[in-house]
Amino acid sequence: MIKRTIAELAMMCGGEPNAAAEAERDRTVNGVATDSRGLTEGRLFVPLTGERFDGHEYVESCFGRGAALALWSQDRPVPEQLAQRPLLIVRDTLEALQKLARAYRLELQVKVVGITGSNGKTTTKDLTAAVLAAAYRVHKTEGNLNNHIGLPLTILRMDEDAECAVLEMGMSGFGEIELLAAIALPDIAVVTNIGDAHLLQLGSREGIAKAKLEIASGLRPGGTILINGDEPLLTVGIRDAKLSEGADVQTFGLGEGHDWSAGSIAVGAKESAFTVKADGSTARLGGAFKIPVPGRHNVSNALAAVAVGALLGLTDDQIRSGLSGAKLTGMRIETVTAHNGATILNDAYNANPTAVRAAIALVAELTGFGRKWLVLADMLELGPEEEKLHYDTGAAISPDTVDRVLTFGTLARHIAEGASAGLGAERVVHFDGKAELAAYLREHVAADDLVLVKGSRGMRMEEIVQFMAR
Repeated sequence: MIKRTIAELAMMCGGEPNAAAEAERDRTVNGVATDSRGLTEGRLFVPLTGERFDGHEYVESCFGRGAALALWSQDRPVPEQLAQRPLLIVRDTLEALQKLARAYRLELQVKVVGITGSNGKTTTKDLTAAVLAAAYRVHKTEGNLNNHIGLPLTILRMDEDAECAVLEMGMSGFGEIELLAAIALPDIAVVTNIGDAHLLQLGSREGIAKAKLEIASGLRPGGTILINGDEPLLTVGIRDAKLSEGADVQTFGLGEGHDWSAGSIAVGAKESAFTVKADGSTARLGGAFKIPVPGRHNVSNALAAVAVGALLGLTDDQIRSGLSGAKLTGMRIETVTAHNGATILNDAYNANPTAVRAAIALVAELTGFGRKWLVLADMLELGPEEEKLHYDTGAAISPDTVDRVLTFGTLARHIAEGASAGLGAERVVHFDGKAELAAYLREHVAADDLVLVKGSRGMRMEEIVQFMAR
């Protein structure tokens, strides 16, 4: 974590020390906190504000718990009881947090990999971090700390001896990725794909591609951006993206002609295997590679991790070892055994039409099971076309590869309608209540069946998985 004196922190974040802070200018501060509940002794407390909260109200109590320093917004009078506490007066506390993170990043001798995309960015982050950990000391984004607050905190939690940082970048609107990239200044940037998430905010898939490619603007001079070459919106959009001086653009994907492509793909219920063809030539990285997660789309994610590893000098064996031993964040096609032995694919973290179709394709590809069940819930934030997008998702389900489709949620009713058109109404059941859906599954799923569970985060479909696993 960051360890700097009060004087150094003032310079880094653009703060003006009050008299108490100036008197302790050589005191070392260890780490940063924005949540007063998680603050430990010696920290810098950053009071953030929002529509329903104001962190300035907790500054006094944080000093009572051992805070060494706090930021304070210049537009607020300093209360009398805080006048003798060390404060850095700043224009805006969030802006100061972001400036501090950027300054810290620039002081460290660390290679930064920034990862964004509509789908797969967390899996790609986990795979990339696992690959790099085979040769380097690696720091990575934990949980969902991938926004304008979480990313600065992730950087500030990095130890000074870290050699690589793998940072996930999320967004919901234009300008957000550009801001994050300006803070993280990646040496390598990855765009996993373009889906349908945030159509409500960005209006079109073209808009989503433009927003994701903002990551290019923050590349360090001479850096590399890896884009999914199977997505035309990225290969075309990169031409208009803001690229830093000397930036290199490389492609990865499952199609032909990319700088990094896969062959001999074999997908199981718990893992996937593939070979790698680099630089669009017939030369392959030596031997097969395995990842502990199923799905051709995850092979594409793994290709990005392979490319990053190779760009940063890892050997084939190091990359192979890192991939095979990767520990992935939960609810991203996580294999769970049901109470009766049935196999559940828990993909309940989030959903949009692109991601759901990839999951459906995975289920179609897997063999050796009795019946195959799809349990699908609402996909949120899809904008004015949401009903049609749900219907089309259901209509795309092949009757030859899926036996039963169960849906839950107001919008998912349209998935059921689309699925019924191809599968027949007798193979599709819609539920208005989650408890009824869970009970139906528990009663009808056999021990040799395969069940995929997927829905948007707000639908909390992991509750179905938990019920089935009891």
